[in-house]
Formats: sequence, C-alpha cells, structure tokens
Amino acid sequence: MRKPSEWAAYGAVTVAAVLWGGSIVAQKLALGSFSPVEASVLRDTGGLALLMATWWWQEGAIARLTPADLRILGFLGLGVLGNHLLILIGLKYVSGAVAGVIIGSSPVVTSLLSAMLIQDVPLRAVWLGCLLSFAGVTLVSVAGFQAVGEQPVLGGTLVFLGVVSWALYSIGSRAIMERLSALTVNWTTLLVATVLQVPLLWTDRKMMEAGVASVTGADWLALGYLVIFATAVAQQAWLYGVNGIGPSRASVLGNLTPVAAVGLSALILKDPVGLVEIVGILLVLAGVWLVGWQTSRLKA
Repeated sequence: MRKPSEWAAYGAVTVAAVLWGGSIVAQKLALGSFSPVEASVLRDTGGLALLMATWWWQEGAIARLTPADLRILGFLGLGVLGNHLLILIGLKYVSGAVAGVIIGSSPVVTSLLSAMLIQDVPLRAVWLGCLLSFAGVTLVSVAGFQAVGEQPVLGGTLVFLGVVSWALYSIGSRAIMERLSALTVNWTTLLVATVLQVPLLWTDRKMMEAGVASVTGADWLALGYLVIFATAVAQQAWLYGVNGIGPSRASVLGNLTPVAAVGLSALILKDPVGLVEIVGILLVLAGVWLVGWQTSRLKA
C-alpha cells in the first residue's frame, strides 16, 4: 500500500482524534438506553456494514491472505474488541472526564510499546512531548476526579486496558498495511471483533430486556455517531495516518481527543470551560508540536 504524505497523515490522525473526542460524550449518552455490550455490538455492526460497502465500492476484491496474515488480523481484531468493549464497560464505573485522563495516556503507552516492539522512533524523541501533552490532558480532565463514579479502580483499570489494546492495534497494523490497504485491515479486524462479542449479548442486556421503544431519540443519535464517525470514519482515518507517520507520532496527536471532548461537552452538554481547561489545551498542543518537530529533525 502506498504511504500517504506526512501532511495528509497528520490531518487524518487529527480528524480521528477529534471524532473520538466526540465519542466519549456519545458513549456516555448511549449507555442511558443500551448496555455496554449492546452499544459495542450495534456500533461495530453498523460500522462494519459501512466499511464493507466502501471497500466493495473502492476495491471489490480482497488480496490473497496467507496464514500469517490471518493470524495478524485475528490479533488486531482482539485489539479492536478490547478497545471498544473495555472502554464502554469502564464508562459504567467512572465519569467521562476521568476516562479522558486515562485515554490521554495512550501516547505514553503506545510510545513505550512501540519503542520496545518495533523501534520505529527513539524514545528520546517523543518523551518530552508526551510528558507535556499528558500534563495538559490531566489538567483538562482534573475536574472529573470530583465525580469518579461508583467503582473508580475497576472502571479505570478497564479503560486503561482498552488503551493498551488500541496501542497494540496501532503498532501491529502498520506492518500488515505494507501489503494490505487500510480499508481491508479496518473491516477485517472489525469483523473479528464483532463476531467475538456477539455471544456476550446473553450476559449483558438492557435494551433487549426493556424493548426498542425504551431507547430515546438522543440515544439513537449517539449510537449513530458512534457507528458513522467514531468507528467507520475515525478508525479508517487513524489507520491511514498511522501508515504514513507511524504509531509513535500518531499516538501523540491522540491527546487531542480529550481536548475535543471538553469542547464538545461545552457545546452539547453545556459544561463550563475555565482557565484550567484552556491551559491544559495549550499544553497538549505544545506537546503535539514538540514531538512533530523532534521527529522531523531525526529524519532530516
């Protein structure tokens, strides 16, 4: 697969991060009518339908897959499953703000795992930018610690495991995209994740017991956002960007996710945005710029 330009890759990752910021709000809304497993299955099923239709329109045929390819795609599917389902379950027990703090650790987790597993970029080139961005994420979400939820340790652990799952997915997807398109990798791994979680519906039901009529219009809209933007569009944009700039640099832009969550929460949920949030956003953007500058110097 031909790699995108750096500008296109950075733009795609930024779009994904902003859309995922909105997904934090959408997931909290969707949990009003759906159980975590129901929301995850419906989200992934709808996203899979859109991705497969797009793949058929653009490519129409899948490349020949080796047994090694199938094993890698299966592993990546577990990463998607872990990210989608664990974060949704974790959001039952912690606030969206606290989840945003934990999700903001994704660059650090990805950079460390990437440096150890594929060594795509030296850790010395990203650690300071990661530190600045993570400080900004913490400031942006610090108010969330006042309402940590019912079981913060359990919820926080589940969300963090979801972050680890996505880090492994981002790292593992880059190598196979040398042979397969991002669209092919996206829908095949999402198919694996969807199939594996369908049996879990029997263990975690809410809408299925209360009836479809119990779902509010706002919750249907939230689910639609998760299907179209957070799954189909954002995940495709993320893979496209990772293929161009690598998981370490892409993961730092993931710090824009909680920034977008704050802005969208203020717009949609009318949450106040004060000085702490503004300073935090500036720190996040400074970290994003610093990592981009340092890694560009290494390539010069």
